[in-house]
Amino acid sequence: MWELTKSFRFEAAHSLPGTTLGDSSEEIHGHSFRAEVSVRGVPDPETGMVLDLGVLEARMSNVQKMLDHKLLDRIQTLGPATLENLSRFIWDRVQHAGRVTRVTVHRDSCNESCSYFGPEGGT
Repeated sequence: MWELTKSFRFEAAHSLPGTTLGDSSEEIHGHSFRAEVSVRGVPDPETGMVLDLGVLEARMSNVQKMLDHKLLDRIQTLGPATLENLSRFIWDRVQHAGRVTRVTVHRDSCNESCSYFGPEGGT
């Protein structure tokens, strides 16, 4: 079994009202994010690849365009702009590229990350 991970970066702003993080989190502020999408499987004997990376890259590029240099609070389908919701949001948009097992979103400046493994019970 192999696991292949591809990543993309995006810059975005958000606010997080109602947390114990203080006033600065309630104000609009920005972060550099890195999202990783992992797929798992056995390489196809003909191509030698677990997944055609062109398919995954296209989906990831579309998601990156939706998030990069945006105010995340304005993306209604995202919900509150947390790492949890970002990882689920990305999963929902790349899962059909094939055998996606995990989406991780990193906010390196805060030493934080969150992984989403799909809905309970698997997909």
